[in-house]
Amino acid sequence: MDEIVNRVAKSPLVSLDLEDYLHSGEYAIFDLKETLFEGLILREKNFRDFLKENDWSVYKDKNVGLICSADAIVPTWAYMLLTTKIRVYANSVTFGDKEAIERSLIDAAIGKCLEENDLKGKKVVVKGCGDVKSIEYAYSALTEKLFPIVSSLMYGEPCSTVPIFKQRK
Repeated sequence: MDEIVNRVAKSPLVSLDLEDYLHSGEYAIFDLKETLFEGLILREKNFRDFLKENDWSVYKDKNVGLICSADAIVPTWAYMLLTTKIRVYANSVTFGDKEAIERSLIDAAIGKCLEENDLKGKKVVVKGCGDVKSIEYAYSALTEKLFPIVSSLMYGEPCSTVPIFKQRK
């Protein structure tokens, strides 16, 4: 009787699931509009007092986006100060809305994936199913990072792939 061999398990393919590297915490948006004097002006002393008195622990393990929905000029240092307060508790802080948070998390996941896997010259399959938000951005960004280092890239599952590219030898 012939032995059943799992060819997928024995193949040299490296399977990547970007979802394994994504932080799954909640999203939160902090709107600087609430800190502005008369909804228009950021007063440094008042803002610094607010930063000292606010309970930043509400952002524990969350992925936070910083925005200002008011039509006001907010100095760059205000976002920097705010980030230092929130980042103590949050998983991540980025400038922008929910989509900006998603993209920031995807970029971090790609960095972590590349850091943890030696993919130079390997044949890589990027898992195609899952709950990755902004999926087109995620897979385009991942492809851009993998293109110069892997020998070939495929999409799908190791048993059924769609070829994306193969480096010329």
